[in-house]
Amino acid sequence: MTGDRSKVEARPLQKPLRVLHVTFNMGIGGTEQVIRQLIQGMAPEGVESEILCIDGQIGPIGETLQQSGVPVHKVVRKQGFDWSLIAAIRKRLRAGRFDVVHCHQYTPWFYGWLGAIGTRARVVFTEHGRFYPDRYRYKAALINPLVALLTPAVIAISEATKEALTKYEFIPGRKIRVIYNGIAPLNRNECEAQRVREELGIPPEAFVVGTVSRLDPVKNQKMMLTAFHAFSEKHPDAYLLMVGDGPDKAMLVALAGQLGISGRTIFTGFLNRPEHHLSAMDVFLLSSHTEGTSMTLLEAMSLGIPAIATRVGGNPEIIENGVTGILTEPDRYQFFASALEILHKDASLRSCLGSAALQRFQDRFSARAMVCQYEEIYGEC
Repeated sequence: MTGDRSKVEARPLQKPLRVLHVTFNMGIGGTEQVIRQLIQGMAPEGVESEILCIDGQIGPIGETLQQSGVPVHKVVRKQGFDWSLIAAIRKRLRAGRFDVVHCHQYTPWFYGWLGAIGTRARVVFTEHGRFYPDRYRYKAALINPLVALLTPAVIAISEATKEALTKYEFIPGRKIRVIYNGIAPLNRNECEAQRVREELGIPPEAFVVGTVSRLDPVKNQKMMLTAFHAFSEKHPDAYLLMVGDGPDKAMLVALAGQLGISGRTIFTGFLNRPEHHLSAMDVFLLSSHTEGTSMTLLEAMSLGIPAIATRVGGNPEIIENGVTGILTEPDRYQFFASALEILHKDASLRSCLGSAALQRFQDRFSARAMVCQYEEIYGEC
């Protein structure tokens, strides 16, 4: 026998995969939360992550990640076609010796794809949702099939988003993989939820509905307020909790005043940790014109809170109507108000829907499931 078996040859250590996330900014929204979940959910010895914000703003989530040691860079995208942005992305990819450039949303994908040319980085593109109303663009028909062909992985966060990419962006359906957004579950604390109600001046026996969202036209909170007004005329015990900030805030505050519901509509502004405010709600509301996979809807489900949501985008893939929540037709406040009426009068139904929502969340929308699928894609592309 030759050789010395007492000596085991050491295996070379595999270097971590280097991933650069390219996005507009790391403000408040579902895309930003997904990026955070991916970075925090992947072991640093396997994947090292950095972020590049192309709109010149890092944002609150980006600042939090920076404080935890994640490098977050920013550049300012110029109006029109920006050659300098392509050069900035390429410079960052080469300087950081990145293996993967993960582009979030269409514009970061387009520039990230061009910036990756001549580097070692492979491109991953995730479409997180669509604008409302969606539309055709003649340039997309010319450019996107080629860019998609040369992109190793194209991901949509729902079947509805995949269909939109195929219909409006001319990306072949066979090229697109669906990965649902996932989050770490929130923890319900009844004492903290009660404290929130007390601090906001909400009586203990009140029926509280609400949302956690950007106050933005696409979220259609104007319809939500109108529906709450119609519902609350019969139910003076009802309160509406609006958690978030955005360009529509002043208009919504004024509308609440015009409808005579200011005393029972509470605007909290942006909250970095809204779980206790969510827990203070009996029903979660989502009135959007369009959605991909709503992260705040998933957060509500993880707390066992039933939801009323519009039947748009990825919402029907998350909520099973009458089983884990109620779906209504978009922009029809009467239907939304009727759903509020149904859940107000039937506490046992609220409990059943909430329990089923929690189970569906655990089965399908965990952060770990999402992270594992992206880790697989990073390794394959």
